[in-house]
Amino acid sequence: MSTGKRVVVFDYGFGNVRSAERALARVGADVEITRDFDRAMNADGLLVPGVGAFAACMQGLRGARGDWIIDRRLSGGRPVMGICVGMQILFANGIEHGVETEGLDEWPGTVEPLQADIVPHMGWNTVDAPLDSELFAGLDRDARFYFVHSYAVHDWTLETNNPVMHQPRVTWSTHGKPFVAAVENGALWATQFHPEKSGDAGAQLLTNWIGTL
Repeated sequence: MSTGKRVVVFDYGFGNVRSAERALARVGADVEITRDFDRAMNADGLLVPGVGAFAACMQGLRGARGDWIIDRRLSGGRPVMGICVGMQILFANGIEHGVETEGLDEWPGTVEPLQADIVPHMGWNTVDAPLDSELFAGLDRDARFYFVHSYAVHDWTLETNNPVMHQPRVTWSTHGKPFVAAVENGALWATQFHPEKSGDAGAQLLTNWIGTL
């Protein structure tokens, strides 16, 4: 059954857009894969996937004007969701192979190599979500999600005492050292794991996001 919510999966050449499209359609969204500026701006929700290297994703995103679209949508309180590297590029910068690349700087923090004995972190893992999380509402505390990544944010520094601003909800997971697994911050949500590959738990999470659009 369609929810009537229009979601654009932003196609800038660096994401599993077909998997994301199928997962969103499964939970009732009217989905379109495009990099068209007007359609991306006017959709109820914008989903930004990402796979590969941080620097290459940033180059592709800027080439498709995705950085400007994300900034304009958030300035107007229009929902955006990032997945995997699509989450990482929302931070201030990323370091890969000793090279530092500027991100979108929506959140402070550095994406850096995972500090674990086994890298990449590939497979199913649990998360520690805040009790008031909207993204993880209706999910058991032991729900598992599918991760594939070699880099992550290990330190979170953004806090606000401004009652007008949304206090970020930060979800953590652990692979070697704890890392940021998801963030809910006003209109901007993101996950390090792949909800589109996370079965029923991922479907519930996407349902929760669509319910806020």
